[in-house]
Amino acid sequence: MTLAPDVERRVGRALERLARLLAYGGGIILAAVSLITVVSIIGRALLAVDERFGPIKGDFEIVEMGVAVAVFSFLPLAQLRRGHVTVDIFVSRLPGRAQAFLGMVGDALISLAAWVIVWRFWVGFGEKFPYGSDGLRSALGMGAPPFFPETTYELEVPIWIPYSLALVGAVFFLVVSLYTVWRSLNWTLQGREQPA
Repeated sequence: MTLAPDVERRVGRALERLARLLAYGGGIILAAVSLITVVSIIGRALLAVDERFGPIKGDFEIVEMGVAVAVFSFLPLAQLRRGHVTVDIFVSRLPGRAQAFLGMVGDALISLAAWVIVWRFWVGFGEKFPYGSDGLRSALGMGAPPFFPETTYELEVPIWIPYSLALVGAVFFLVVSLYTVWRSLNWTLQGREQPA
């Protein structure tokens, strides 16, 4: 007995496609951040040779924002494929149903952690996002708008922009985590772990 196995597999395939696309986007961002870092370091080295060269303005801000967005882009696919760090010395010796049950417990705990991340991200986003009426913000649990829009120091990029991009990844991480609990429950009911 399982809970809607055909629907679970279809949902899983759709989530995997979206998670893969999000991870590809995170990889592109990470590659761009790496390239910016290399160009900036070369510019610093050439500054002694010619004053026209120099580091990229705000390179550390770009790296900071890009890496934050990239990390949250990778989390959904890692969760879907159970790519997080595990210690299987004890668990690998247990029967299949026990392994599946412990996997479900782990997925449930990660879902709880993902929910806390999204909740705190939303609160933080509300503190950074300067738009919206007081009524709408209150209904969405965003609190009062900030007195002034916070920006990065050098590039003056509004902080809410990278926050919102990372929030998309965090919300999708929560959705995928909840799906993996469903999948793990079906595996437990079947009595064995299945490859992710």
